[in-house]
Amino acid sequence: MDEVALIGVLMGGVVLLTPAADWLRIPQPVLLTIFGLALALVPFSPELELEPELILPVVLPPLLFAATQRATAREFRDHAGAVFFLAVGLTLATVGAVGVVAHQLGLSWWTALMLGAMVSPPDPVAATAVARRLRLPHRMVTILEGEGMFNDATALVAFKVTLAAVVTGNVSRPEIGGALVLAVLVGTLLGILLGVITKVILSVVHDGYAETTLTVLAPFLAYIAAERLHGSGVLAVLGLGLYLRTYGHAATTSQGWLLGRGVWSYADFLITSLVFAILGYELVKVIDRTQVSQRSVVLAALVVATLVVLRAGWVFIGAALARRRSRRREEPLPQGWRESAVVSWAGMRGVVTVAATLALPEVVDGGGALPDRDQIVIVALAVVLVTLVLQGLTLAPLTRWLGVGRDDDDEVEVTELRQRAAQAALDHLRRDDPSGAFEEVSRAATLQYEGYLAAQAAMAEARAQGDRDGGGRDQLRGLLGRATTVERSLVLEARRRGEVSPASADEVLRDIEGRALRDF
Repeated sequence: MDEVALIGVLMGGVVLLTPAADWLRIPQPVLLTIFGLALALVPFSPELELEPELILPVVLPPLLFAATQRATAREFRDHAGAVFFLAVGLTLATVGAVGVVAHQLGLSWWTALMLGAMVSPPDPVAATAVARRLRLPHRMVTILEGEGMFNDATALVAFKVTLAAVVTGNVSRPEIGGALVLAVLVGTLLGILLGVITKVILSVVHDGYAETTLTVLAPFLAYIAAERLHGSGVLAVLGLGLYLRTYGHAATTSQGWLLGRGVWSYADFLITSLVFAILGYELVKVIDRTQVSQRSVVLAALVVATLVVLRAGWVFIGAALARRRSRRREEPLPQGWRESAVVSWAGMRGVVTVAATLALPEVVDGGGALPDRDQIVIVALAVVLVTLVLQGLTLAPLTRWLGVGRDDDDEVEVTELRQRAAQAALDHLRRDDPSGAFEEVSRAATLQYEGYLAAQAAMAEARAQGDRDGGGRDQLRGLLGRATTVERSLVLEARRRGEVSPASADEVLRDIEGRALRDF
């Protein structure tokens, strides 16, 4: 089996195991990691040659940009204290704590701190997958995703500085401070600047495919440009993405917005899935080609213990401080101990740790081997595997056992917002033609919105009745699903018989599928 066939098998595993993960109630990243492990044990499975210098620029920009499209700057401002406390404070504390532990077991200070930077950022993918399936409180999901985005920036800036110190062997403290300030300022400002430029271009393009192509290109451009200017590529992508998420919608056509949303959702899914499958595969291959010493095993165990204990202590201390502050200011109480326990256990390592591990160079300046590279790689990948499997498989049972409340407000919020938007459009239509010059056109548009509002009101009442009676909501979904199947079948049969053109059939199918997504 060659590398092309291996990628095909990995993608086949993604296709089969993604629905299986829902059926088995196992987080999809965990299942794909186990699949990669099993695949690597197959006899004659090939080595996967990955270019270290291409890992971060290829993997991170699309994942970070896609993450920004699921939230807004307003949400992060509302939870800025918790996000900053975890994404910056806990990440830097983890770098230091792991560095101390690794140094005690024989690694040099810079090498130990580099290992700490590599394993410091938790990956929100598995945690948010569980959170969404269990419909956990929205603020928990926002905090976890916010931490996942901004701790990547903190960790990778620390990784960049410590790696430079290991490779060159000569970095002073003033140089470190200057590099950190430069990375933050250049990355943030460049990202926002590119966001403004991208918005201007979007406002004049007016073509869905061109708009989507631009939004695909922009994150890579932001990351590469920031890194070339000694800034943080992660912060540049985050600045770009959050700016466009907040201000770019009005400059985008409906086709471009829908197409871009689909493209980024799929890119996020595919890249994340492949990275976790490759993680399991690479772990076995690394162990095969290196000698795993007892010191590596002990170090990996101590690092995992350090990560778990430090995160739990940090989260509970932060929650206690937040409760004291909220009492003084008469604000609503933040998360309680049950939610804190869930957040503290949601510390699985993932994509960024794997990407940083695979991006480690083989040699340092002067031609020598990177100190303790094999040991660092084994420890980092082992940390990802242990935390991902141990915490990933137990997070959902822990959440249910603690009885962390479900968040049922989203569906009500969506229904109310749809009705408000449709009512505003209807009011506008009734005022738009006072002379009656376009009476028939206005009447047709008005009837469309009146029908939509009536349907939304009926759907809301049916959902509420289902909640009161028990099981009614599932019956409603089943009824609408069967009706949509009949509608779709008629259009497909008409297209098959040649009664309508393929373009006409696709237009009607687009309406049917869009309505199905709204209703279900």
